[in-house]
Amino acid sequence: MEDIRKRLEAEIKELDREIRQVLPKEIKRAREMGDLRENAEYQAARDRQAQAQMRLAHLQKRLAAISMINLERIPHDRASYGSTVVLYDVANAREVTYKLVSGEESDVNAGLISTASPIGKSLMGKEEGDEVKIATPGGLRHYEIKKLTTIHDAIE
Repeated sequence: MEDIRKRLEAEIKELDREIRQVLPKEIKRAREMGDLRENAEYQAARDRQAQAQMRLAHLQKRLAAISMINLERIPHDRASYGSTVVLYDVANAREVTYKLVSGEESDVNAGLISTASPIGKSLMGKEEGDEVKIATPGGLRHYEIKKLTTIHDAIE
């Protein structure tokens, strides 16, 4: 979780620098070009400023939410944020492993699944031995939770 916090803080710092230093210079330079109604550089700089401000607000909100995560409220015996879940795919007779993470950490190719994704939502609150049905683009898949390692197990 510390890694996420550092990444968010770094992006916040960079966006803040852009909003306070880079974009005001671009807007000033574009203003000097004349009529603002037909000034594409001015409009582009203003649009970028608005996007950067929205992104900054979003990141600050995410950082605040991550800071509020209370490990004591995360269950010790059920799938939740930070859990690694080994699933047995009944139809294909193979195992697949997912780690439940935040949206910022998610990387499907690396097996990092957001708790807010359809797969993540299907796994939340489940226990070792539970059967899980997950809707995928290819249809409904049936899995059995073979192994569950919670964030508490990983810390110990």
